[in-house]
Amino acid sequence: MTATANADREADFERTIEHHDRIEPRDWMPEKYRATVIRQVAQHAHSEIIGMQPEGNWITRAPSLRRKAILLAKVQDEAGHGLYLYSACETLGVSRGELTDKLISGKQKYSSIFNYPTLSYADVGTIGWLVDGAAICNQVPLCRTSYGPYGRAMIRVCKEESFHQRQGYELLMTMMSGTDEQRAMVQESVDRFWWPALMMFGPPDADSPNTAQSMAWGIKRDTNDDLRQKFVDMSVPQAEALGVTLPDPELAWNEERGHHDFGQPDWDEFAAVVSGSGPCNAQRIAHRKRAHDEGAWVREAALAFAAKGTDL
Repeated sequence: MTATANADREADFERTIEHHDRIEPRDWMPEKYRATVIRQVAQHAHSEIIGMQPEGNWITRAPSLRRKAILLAKVQDEAGHGLYLYSACETLGVSRGELTDKLISGKQKYSSIFNYPTLSYADVGTIGWLVDGAAICNQVPLCRTSYGPYGRAMIRVCKEESFHQRQGYELLMTMMSGTDEQRAMVQESVDRFWWPALMMFGPPDADSPNTAQSMAWGIKRDTNDDLRQKFVDMSVPQAEALGVTLPDPELAWNEERGHHDFGQPDWDEFAAVVSGSGPCNAQRIAHRKRAHDEGAWVREAALAFAAKGTDL
């Protein structure tokens, strides 16, 4: 390709980004853009798959058939989200097998929140309320992301995540209407998950190596700090309605800013979790590797059947 032709393609790409249009799989794109989209979408896909584990832990121990069915449906939704997102990655020329290998080897990451244990059944509700609530804040703007397959996948994902948040909130509201022990269980769960939920948006903007470029390319639509602020402002009135206290002594309404002031998470803890030293990092990856290894025969059988042709 001549230098002029390459410059023309790059100019077309920049115009598409400037006009907030979509980049599609067959369009020319800079290799760095392709790599950035793969990194973000893969991390999102991995998070959905790993995220099945903390709540799946409670399916057999949910207190009623109704609660079992609700939780089972939610975990099934998360598997579907992972499928949509892995499929979006595949349009960029990377296979699902490659992505899984990178996850298991630690070369790609997933959301830090899923490296925390679910110690009580109340955590199922708290994850629905806080974790899925944070996911919604982060993901709704991604419906307008510049990469077409990712944005279209996010439309359905966000609709289902909204349902998951309402399900979690309803569970907590039911528990808060119960016994003193149930209310204490909810408060203890919120105390444990509040700060990790704030970490879900990533490090402060000043310490985020990818935010500026991702914003410039329209892959992300909001900064980490803006999304974190939105989440706090959304969560405070919900906590008041629930009757729980958010564990932040610095949390207060700032009339001048029109937003809540709040404290900062322990960013040293965040760095440790991301680097693989969280409470459940090893457990989550070991479980994923075991499931992948035990499912090898299914993948092999499916490929063998496909190779025989559809007339069989």
